[in-house]
Amino acid sequence: MDKFQDVQQYLARNSHRWLVTGAAGFIGSNLVEALLRLNQRVVGLDNFATGQRRNLEQVRAAVGAAAWERFELVEGDIRQAQDCAAACGGNGAGVEYVLHQAALGSVARSFDDPVATNATNVDGFLQVLVAARDAGVRRVVYAASSASYGDQQDLPKAEDRIGEPLSPYAVSKYVGELYANVFGRSYGLETIGLRYFNVFGPRQNPEGVGAAVIARWARALIRNDALYINGDGETSRDFCFVDNVVQANILAALADGEAAGQVFNVALGERTSLNALYGMMRDALAQRFPHVGAHRPQYAEFRRGDVRHSQANIGKATALLGYRPTHRIEAGLKQTMDWYVRHLAQ
Repeated sequence: MDKFQDVQQYLARNSHRWLVTGAAGFIGSNLVEALLRLNQRVVGLDNFATGQRRNLEQVRAAVGAAAWERFELVEGDIRQAQDCAAACGGNGAGVEYVLHQAALGSVARSFDDPVATNATNVDGFLQVLVAARDAGVRRVVYAASSASYGDQQDLPKAEDRIGEPLSPYAVSKYVGELYANVFGRSYGLETIGLRYFNVFGPRQNPEGVGAAVIARWARALIRNDALYINGDGETSRDFCFVDNVVQANILAALADGEAAGQVFNVALGERTSLNALYGMMRDALAQRFPHVGAHRPQYAEFRRGDVRHSQANIGKATALLGYRPTHRIEAGLKQTMDWYVRHLAQ
């Protein structure tokens, strides 16, 4: 039996109280669903700036009424100290584990509005850390980013070697790592950072400036819209299905003390080019939508702040967290395309 199976069995027998920030977002809502299925009590904090109420409605429908009673929503903003304090609770009856997912994502958006990116990703995270410290939280697991590697060219990316940041977003996520480290050394608050690599899956929003590539392309293919690939299409990424990210968060929360204060890559450990990704998505949808067979992408300029290739070394997460990805890109894409077909093909 692997480590995650052990942890799931433990949680099914032992209920804890968790806070998921950004609970109505893509990753946050998947975490809420997984924890409720594991008999846990969950507080969700969200201001619905980018999160979607429909995500929580889908979680409610998926887990059923009995499990949903163990969920409490705090509609608030991580930039506000009182909202973070209310979500964490205190006096011995508060949250034990925090899974911090709330953020203002998107490299492109950070170039347009670096102040807003900093306010959410730096100031907001600092408020979460202070509230967790004051409430006596056991551990904060926070969403870091592969953007922290910046212009570091080595592949695969290892946690101890980073370069210069390439965007305000990258700066904001790396500053979060620095704050988490300081709170561990200064206040004894246990933290673990998870550097996500190109997460995808059900509930990822295809709309807006910050929309991720798989979500945007799924919508374009299903609706027969124009689809743009930045550059020549040979840019590659380490695409990671959301179930793998859920696993890493839960493992990190309950990992041995040796893992505390560290950061870990969360990815598949493989590279897929944008051209190959487009072909896989087109193949996955072609039988259901006849127009997809004739669909062809259009190529645009390389995007500012992007790195050419990205791939994670996941050996550290495997060794210290017991992380073992359950979904390769093909299996993850199948589940993801099924979800988009149900929700976009109307």
